[in-house]
Amino acid sequence: MKSISITRCSTIVLLMATSLSAYGLTSEEELGKSIFFDTNLSINANMACAACHGPAAGWTGPTESINAGGAVYEGSIAGRFGNRKPPSAAYATPSPVLHYVLEKAKNKNKTDAHFIGGNFWDGRATGEKLGNPAADQAQGPFLNPLEQALPDAATVITTICGSAYTVLFTNVCGADACDAGNVSSAYDCVGLSVAAYESSSEVNQFSSKYDAYLAGMVDLSKEEKRGLNLFKSAGKCANCHVLDPGPGGEPPLLTDFTFDNLGVPRNPDNPFYSEPLYNPQGFSWVDLGLGGFLNSRIDYQQFAAENYGEQKVPTLRNVDKRPYPEFVKAYTHNGYFKTLKQVVNFYNTRDLKPVCPDDPLTDIDESLFTPVEEAMAQGCWPEPEVATNVNTSELGNLHLTDAQEDAIVAFLKTLSDGYIP
Repeated sequence: MKSISITRCSTIVLLMATSLSAYGLTSEEELGKSIFFDTNLSINANMACAACHGPAAGWTGPTESINAGGAVYEGSIAGRFGNRKPPSAAYATPSPVLHYVLEKAKNKNKTDAHFIGGNFWDGRATGEKLGNPAADQAQGPFLNPLEQALPDAATVITTICGSAYTVLFTNVCGADACDAGNVSSAYDCVGLSVAAYESSSEVNQFSSKYDAYLAGMVDLSKEEKRGLNLFKSAGKCANCHVLDPGPGGEPPLLTDFTFDNLGVPRNPDNPFYSEPLYNPQGFSWVDLGLGGFLNSRIDYQQFAAENYGEQKVPTLRNVDKRPYPEFVKAYTHNGYFKTLKQVVNFYNTRDLKPVCPDDPLTDIDESLFTPVEEAMAQGCWPEPEVATNVNTSELGNLHLTDAQEDAIVAFLKTLSDGYIP
């Protein structure tokens, strides 16, 4: 298992903030941007939101060495790690408040609660507090001891009120936002402002080659168009990563904001396994995803078991966005996969390949903890981290050829913002 030491540089975060083009942001969006890139909003003044959500990497993990291993980012306090890879901060704001509808269960003759919306991989930022899951989510990392680790909301507000953008803060959140008696409302304004920035045209650009294609400005290559057709048909990708326009004719978001258990294996390099203070279960820890969150809510506990292992369906916009071609990204909630080809091959062959064998020379069950490169080389897949509720109707045995997998990958590469016709 790898232990990753991270050194963050405030200058790099500042450069990321200033290198983005001017998009005519509103005052609320400008405030959210200032907060998003402020490293002082962490216990050791070394971590901003952008440390885990870098624009050049599609608003997700911007550090290649981390993505190549455990994919979980170190917090402001050295040696503290969360348990999942950062989701993209882009195209997340349209997610509705978490709710459910009753539908016939996949693979079963019964009715299940089908959850939609929320934010974070497990949906725990429900949007019930601020009416916006992205705003609820934005308030979390500042106070999370494994992330920015500030002790309380008052510290967040005090830090902002001593910053270079204090006037902008009071203009947006009220002249009395820095008063000690207004911490709660001021902190809500922080969450809403970050969400406003994440909703802005600077973050949600809709400027990919696919967008240009939809607008009739360019054509897709033969390979890309073949991939698009497979995406909609044999690959079954569009079942969840929907290509339908929004209710007002908005470009497709490439997600339906639902949850699914894909049968993803454990990531053996996840540093959370070796963090006894916050994970006393060690390598026995299992990420129950949405079901784990539902189990924490009395009103949702009855639906927990049928949603164990389910994680948020992410947008595929910017899925291949990277600062340079060789840059390594990590995919799925725990970053197990390192290339789009690996992900597509897993969708295609999960139920065809044998389970990876145990290694009698180690103390770790290799059938559970085989790294993706070894699995690909051996022609096997590790067992799912959560074996219940695995989706077997939409992936696992798609009968795609190697060339068809490559075509889907070619289409996915058209979804990166910043395309210039």
